[in-house]
Amino acid sequence: MGVTFALAAMLCFSANILFTRYAVTRLPVEAGFFIVLATNILFPAILFPFELAMRSAPLAWDWKGAGMFAIGGVIGTFLGRRFLFDAVRMLGPSRASVFHSTAPAFALVGAWLLADERLGFYEVGLMSVVWLGLWFTQPRAGSAAGGAPLSPTNVRKGMLAGLFTVAGFGIGNVVRGLAMRGWDEAILGTVLSSSAALACQVVATRDWGKIGAQLRGANRVAVWLYLGCGVSTALGSIFVALAMKRMEIALAVLVVHTTPLVIFPVSVFVLKNREELTPRTILGALMVLCGIALLCFR
Repeated sequence: MGVTFALAAMLCFSANILFTRYAVTRLPVEAGFFIVLATNILFPAILFPFELAMRSAPLAWDWKGAGMFAIGGVIGTFLGRRFLFDAVRMLGPSRASVFHSTAPAFALVGAWLLADERLGFYEVGLMSVVWLGLWFTQPRAGSAAGGAPLSPTNVRKGMLAGLFTVAGFGIGNVVRGLAMRGWDEAILGTVLSSSAALACQVVATRDWGKIGAQLRGANRVAVWLYLGCGVSTALGSIFVALAMKRMEIALAVLVVHTTPLVIFPVSVFVLKNREELTPRTILGALMVLCGIALLCFR
């Protein structure tokens, strides 16, 4: 059942990457991220009373679990997902999804250090395969992302954003997984994580006049796309929390981050290869996927 929940989370996060591709071109991410975070709070908050009514166990508040969910929200949602928006904007969804798929490397180390999940030579070797595949997928100057040439500056900034993304997602998921071990509240935990992330975003925002003007001038399509990002990432967070309760944290994160299984076929067959996926980038993606698959079925 854990693998099923992890695969459901993977599909949700894949949908988020695709929504993000079109959302950031219609409304700047500085304003759109507020829509996403608000949806991350409101959508699971609406689900929670129904989930509570359907189960037999009553709600038992746990301050430690709630605090860990909040910390996971700051690391994974505020830092990880915020930089994911930047990575998608600068590198395109296909390459961003490959960055996204390397978060298990951080999760494996984090689970080893924080949850005492052992990291063996086999896993280290396959992590090396994943990172080598990631190097092959990196765009060269002049390749395209969403139809526009990638400048060396965008490549450097995109790779830095990708690094923060995978670190945030990897470690943030470990913290949430530890919270689930002691407090099985996936939906309420998602509300708390998103609330903490929104609080951080409010504190970090400086130009409120600009944000307000962007939100007032946003068209309906942009708002719906960011709402789609919010719903998909909220569901993804719920599913991955349920998965980590039922299987090893590191393995659950591995399955969740196989988003290229969805993103690359969509880029090739639906988006008509707009990102100019070359044999080199496809080989790199296959290496990433093979490494993750072998880690999953070790």
